[in-house]
Amino acid sequence: MKQLLKGLALGTALLSAQPAFAADRELLNTSYDIARELFAAYNEEFAKHWQEKTGETLEVKQSHAGSSRQAQAIIQGLKADVATFNQVTDIDILHSRGDLIPENWAERLPNNSSPYYSTMAFLVRKDNPKNIQNWDDLVREDVALVMPNPKTSGNGRYTYLAALGYAQDEFGDDQEKIDQFLADFLGQVRVFDSGGRGATTTFIERGIGDALLTFESEVLNIADRYDEGEYLVITPKSAFLLSFR
Repeated sequence: MKQLLKGLALGTALLSAQPAFAADRELLNTSYDIARELFAAYNEEFAKHWQEKTGETLEVKQSHAGSSRQAQAIIQGLKADVATFNQVTDIDILHSRGDLIPENWAERLPNNSSPYYSTMAFLVRKDNPKNIQNWDDLVREDVALVMPNPKTSGNGRYTYLAALGYAQDEFGDDQEKIDQFLADFLGQVRVFDSGGRGATTTFIERGIGDALLTFESEVLNIADRYDEGEYLVITPKSAFLLSFR
């Protein structure tokens, strides 16, 4: 991640050194925290497509934060042209509280306006010293967790729901055991970051925690950037499929 952050900083410096030009059209693409690299690549290709189709040059600017924070920012006046969030409620609120999109937004595009999906996964340190394999390992007293805050991040809510799904599969109708598991699980979290990328920074840069809980796409992106298995991806046996809007 250090190499990634240095690369991003260098890229910014190089971009700022280029001669300024005014594009024919400018868009603001607003999305959740860990979609930065995805849209940095996609926006470039879309700009080429747009110019081929219309003859106009296009500059796509990006805004990223926790999904719910982004929704609130738009309601409060952020002039977003495109919003891609990781949970339905953050899209619904753009209609119910801001009347910014039609009520039937999900019907306007294929797959209920869900362009892609992921699942939850764990990122652990080299050689997985705590032998973390599944959700039940996360409640051990010797395991420290890092995850996004469910209050501000769709990523964090999905993590919580995935833990709940595991507990329901494991304990059936025993609500007392389910509640105790979730209390133990949340009790092992050392840092609740406001968004997914903040959680990644806490785990990688600050060295906090034995496991980072986040979208599989994020942990795969991190693991691919390091050699010799410095970080390992653990996909728990109890999976939780996520659709992004």
